[in-house]
Amino acid sequence: MSAQPAGVALNATHDPKLLSWVESANVPGGDFPIQNLPLAAFRRAATREGFRGGVAIGDQVLDLAALQALGVFQGAAAQALAACTGPALNALMAQGQTASGALRAALSAALQAGAPLAQRLRALLVPQSAVEYRVPADIGDFTDFYASIHHATTVGRLFRPDNPLLPNYKWVPIAYHGRASSVRVSGFGVHRPLGQLMPPGALQPTLGPSRRLDYEVELGVYVGRGNELGSRVPLPEAEAHLFGLCLLNDWSARDIQAWEYQPLGPFLAKNFATTVSPWVVTLEALAPFRVPWMRPPQEPAPLAYLDDAATRRAGAFDIQLEAWIDSARMRAAAVPPLRLSHATFRDSWWTLGQMLAHHTVGGCNLCAGDLIGSGTQSGAGPGEAGSLLELTGGGQRALQLPDGESRTFLEDGDRVTLRGWCERPGYRRIGFGEASGTVLAPAAA
Repeated sequence: MSAQPAGVALNATHDPKLLSWVESANVPGGDFPIQNLPLAAFRRAATREGFRGGVAIGDQVLDLAALQALGVFQGAAAQALAACTGPALNALMAQGQTASGALRAALSAALQAGAPLAQRLRALLVPQSAVEYRVPADIGDFTDFYASIHHATTVGRLFRPDNPLLPNYKWVPIAYHGRASSVRVSGFGVHRPLGQLMPPGALQPTLGPSRRLDYEVELGVYVGRGNELGSRVPLPEAEAHLFGLCLLNDWSARDIQAWEYQPLGPFLAKNFATTVSPWVVTLEALAPFRVPWMRPPQEPAPLAYLDDAATRRAGAFDIQLEAWIDSARMRAAAVPPLRLSHATFRDSWWTLGQMLAHHTVGGCNLCAGDLIGSGTQSGAGPGEAGSLLELTGGGQRALQLPDGESRTFLEDGDRVTLRGWCERPGYRRIGFGEASGTVLAPAAA
């Protein structure tokens, strides 16, 4: 292997020379080589089968419930595998990273080219094209952070040109409590929400459908081991309470948000839908793509409970993020989607560990399967903005689509697709799959 990031433990599952007997996993540039092994909850499409755990390998899903029935794993790997047979992955998440690491090691050994189990496991593969997914966990709570300083600055400048960042931003990992019940897996449609709107110059608001519907490019992270109410998780222990990452689209109704967000923040502007990708990439799989967490020297250092040497050394992840759009008319004419932006999570103002440590510092209890959003991830450049609000200057500059249409915000029929991946010289590229949703007309009463 090439030199690893300082302070990060790599093992045999990260070896870039590993190949799989599942040939599609060996295709260069794919999302799901044997070095990835992300997890999802799936079933065969158009059936009444129960959802159960699956692992992505190339263009296939390995059925973990069927694998457990074979009884070929032993010890900690077998215990972790047994936690993947239900309709959600909460039980596996609750076992912690030692258990998921044991399962990952056993799966890697079983899926390697030349593995003795290859013939028995081949019958347990289901093509990804033939399955459907559910949200990987039963999400008890959803907290969405605001961790990109580039996003916060650009959006703040639209409303406060002379003072875009509020005084607390550089000190506090800002977040709000989202709505867990409306989190849906990739592929579900998103109805345009209704809410109160205050037209310019009007004396009172009206009720109507949002005309400034937007997306937000985010990462989601699922909590693994929880903590008790009244306890807090110190920063050095925070990542041990995280299970894995997904893509997350925090759909946002900007006109509803503008009227309602003061003094308590977003409500109807956010609670109508959140889209997540089906695959959960474990923190262990991301180990080769850790990078130092740094801030410019002129910026204030975090308070002590949010700062330690390990975080500075390798607390950030270099995850590439993209947003794509295609309209109903583009799809009808077979016009390929348009890439709207490309940014990287390494620019995040706060790390995942810092977010969890702050979340619990007052004694808040987190539970296995809880979802944490990173907030919109934007970079400093004009093509790195993670929302239409930024890309269009608050709706002042229309974007041109390849078929001649233009957009300031989303129209009915528009489909937004998020993609993410990691790559680094000396290691296999790993991906997150997609988080896709299509805007639908407002739901009937």
